[in-house]
Amino acid sequence: MIIKLSNNSEKPIYEQITDQLKQAILTGKLLTGDALPSIRALAKELKISVMTTKRAYADLERDGFIVTIAGKGSYVSERNQDFLREELIRQIEVHFTKAVFIAKTANMPKAELHDLLDLLLEE
Repeated sequence: MIIKLSNNSEKPIYEQITDQLKQAILTGKLLTGDALPSIRALAKELKISVMTTKRAYADLERDGFIVTIAGKGSYVSERNQDFLREELIRQIEVHFTKAVFIAKTANMPKAELHDLLDLLLEE
C-alpha cells in the first residue's frame, strides 16, 4: 500500500497516515490479518519521524482497526460488518456536515441542496 503525504494538507501527518490506512481497511484493500509495515520501516519509507508513525498506529489500535503483537508487528484486526458500516456512516455525516455548512454559506435553499444530492445519487 502506498501512503501519500501532503505538505499542503491542514491535517497533521499522523492523521493523514491514520486516515489512509482506515480507508484501505474499510474498502477492503487491507484485509483482516494483513501485516502493516513496521513503525520504523514506514517512517523510513515516508521519510518522517518514528514518533509520527507510532502515533498513527496508536490511534488505529485505539479505534480497533489494528492490533499490535509485541515483537511481531501490527496487523489488521478482525472487525464485524456492523462496526465497519457504522464507521462509513460516521464519515458520511462528517461530509454532509461540511456540505450543509458550504450550502448555507452560499445561501443555497434546502430544496436545491436536496435536488443536488438526488442528482449525485443518480450518477
